[in-house]
Amino acid sequence: MITNGFTYLALLTLLASGIVYIQKRSQHRLFEYLPAIVILYFTVMLLSTFGIWEKSESVTATYKAMKSNLLPAMIFLMLLLADLREIFTLGKKMILTFFLASISIGLGFIGTFALLHTYFDPQSWRAFAALSGSWMGGTGNMVAIQGALNVPDSKMGYALLIDSIDYAIWVMVLLALVPMAKKFNHWSGADTTLIDEVGERLSAKEAEKKSISFESLFLLLGSALFISALSQWGATFLPTTSFLTQTTWVVILATLFGTGFAMTPLAKVAGSMELGNIMLYLIVALIASRANFAELTQAPLYIMAGFMIIAIHLCIMVVFAKLFKLDLFSLGVASLANIGGVASAPILASAYSKALIPIGVLMAMMGYIIGTFGGLMVGKALALIGN
Repeated sequence: MITNGFTYLALLTLLASGIVYIQKRSQHRLFEYLPAIVILYFTVMLLSTFGIWEKSESVTATYKAMKSNLLPAMIFLMLLLADLREIFTLGKKMILTFFLASISIGLGFIGTFALLHTYFDPQSWRAFAALSGSWMGGTGNMVAIQGALNVPDSKMGYALLIDSIDYAIWVMVLLALVPMAKKFNHWSGADTTLIDEVGERLSAKEAEKKSISFESLFLLLGSALFISALSQWGATFLPTTSFLTQTTWVVILATLFGTGFAMTPLAKVAGSMELGNIMLYLIVALIASRANFAELTQAPLYIMAGFMIIAIHLCIMVVFAKLFKLDLFSLGVASLANIGGVASAPILASAYSKALIPIGVLMAMMGYIIGTFGGLMVGKALALIGN
C-alpha cells in the first residue's frame, strides 16, 4: 500500500501517460467508444477501490496541493486558443446556433432534474452541475466546476459515466444523420452557402500554425503556473457566499485571464492545448483516486437521466431549426461542440467536409469559454430545485 505522496503522484502520472500512449499508438476501436480520459478515471478508481494507496497525511497533502494549483493553470492554458475575434468570424447564425445548443442543454438538465431529483440523494445536483459544465464545454469545464462547487470525488464517477455512455451514443446518432443533411436542410429551408465560405477561410488560417518547441512549452508552463498563483491570490480579496466560494472565484479569474490572453501574442505560442491536456489528465486521475466503485449504486438512473437531457435538447433544436431555417451541419456541430468539445466536434465536421473542420474547432473553443459559467448557472438552478 502506497503512503508516500510523491510515489502516489508518480503512479497516477505513469497511468495517465501510459493510457494516452496506448491510445495513440494502438488506434484500438475501444477508444472510439471510451475516450482515454474515461478509461483513466475508471482504472484509477478501480485501484482506489482495492486500496492501492492510503489516504495518509502525505498522500492527502499531495492530492490537495496538485489539484488546487493545477486546476487554474489548466483552465488558463485551454482557453488560450479561444480567441473571441476568430470566433466572431463564424457569423451570427452559427454563433446563435451554438448558444441555442447550450441553452437547450441547460434546460434539459433543469427539466430532467426537476422530474427526477426525488430519486437521487440530496447532493446529486452537484454531479449534474459538473456534467452540465462538460456538456456545455468539455472535461476541463467539468473539473473546473467540480472544484468550484466542491463536488464530492465519489459523485464524479456518475458524471463521467453519463459523459462516456450517453455521449458515445449521441455521437453515433449525429454521424448516422450526416447522409440526411440535404433532406433536413430542404425541410428547414436552410442555406449553407455561408458555411462553405467560412470553412474555406478558416482552413487557410490553419496552415499558419507553428510547431511545438522546448521554449514554447517552457514559456507556457511558467505563464500557466503564474496565472494559477495570481488567481488564487486575487480570489482572497473577493466577497464570498455559500455558492460563490473562494475556489469558485479562482476558477472564474483563471477563465477571465485565459479569455483575455487568448487575444495576445501568447496565444500564438504552440503547445497550450497539449500542456493543458496533460494537466487535465492528472487532475482527473487525482479525482478518481479518492473514489471507489462501491459508491456507484445509482448508475442506471444517472444514465437514463443523461438520455432524457439529450432528448429535451434534441426536441428544442429541431423546433428552432424549422423556425430559424437552421441547417443540419450547424445543429450537429453546435451540439457536439457543447457535449463533446474539441475531441468530437471536428470529427463530425469532417464527416460533412474536411474544409469545415476548423468550424468544429472554433465552436468547441466557444464551449471552453462559456462551459464553466453555464455550468455554474445550471448548478444554481439545480440547487434551488433540490433544496
